[in-house]
Amino acid sequence: MNQATTKRRIGNFFKYVALIILAFIVIFPFVLGLWTSFLPSMDIAKGSLWGGHLTLHNYVTAFTQTKILRYLLNSLVISTLVMFAHLFFCSLGAYAFVFLDFKYRNLLFYIVLGTMMLPFEAEVIPNFTTVKMLGLLNHYSVMVIPFLTSAFGIFMLRQTFKQIPKDLKEAADVDGLSHWQFYWQVTLPYSKISLFTLAAYSFLGSWNQYLWPMLTTFSDHLRPVQDGLRQLQSEETFNDWGMVQASAAIVVIPTLIVLFFGQHYFKSGLNEGSVK
Repeated sequence: MNQATTKRRIGNFFKYVALIILAFIVIFPFVLGLWTSFLPSMDIAKGSLWGGHLTLHNYVTAFTQTKILRYLLNSLVISTLVMFAHLFFCSLGAYAFVFLDFKYRNLLFYIVLGTMMLPFEAEVIPNFTTVKMLGLLNHYSVMVIPFLTSAFGIFMLRQTFKQIPKDLKEAADVDGLSHWQFYWQVTLPYSKISLFTLAAYSFLGSWNQYLWPMLTTFSDHLRPVQDGLRQLQSEETFNDWGMVQASAAIVVIPTLIVLFFGQHYFKSGLNEGSVK
């Protein structure tokens, strides 16, 4: 075994040790939260996290004595609507920036990109004033309409659409296909990996919204899960930490499902723009 091989193996050893430590730091809080969701609240209050007996009582309480199912339904409806809106409007915007020739096309695209530099917190006050004037507060539409499209989605799909061969578009023009036919029959099927990636990204982004729903929804009938969890920490349930942890674990399940089934498209979508 030569010296170079020894150094490489030592380097790989420390690299894997560092990765294991980082993985433990990231995963441990989630595992601890999941574990405590099976413990009685009295054991959690006493700090007896490892010696207590496991029980499903917290999950039964969460489903029967809280509105967690209503919160889940609200988030599912809102996230699904936002996801399909992103797919439709972002793909239309990207198509226009790639296949339509109009004045100031590049300038308008750079303006769209410029909106990505604005943090969402800087948009909260003008957006809140607008939806209040329109009478949309405390309604599903207030959590959907401001998020119908995104600059990131337009940018990502534009990069994908630019990889479609120009000969394909010219052949479609010769065959007499309209822009809508080419968009629906060629562009979308060609870009399905990026569309799946954008769908997962937009669904998770909407599912994890907290600040905007907190400002614009005032009733449990419309409140999504992230704000619903905050609502569970009321005077009646504040000390029932086992139930709160069980509710948090229930809320995470849809996120894990989307990540599990969408991880292939996440990786493919991120790599797609770098390969021609």
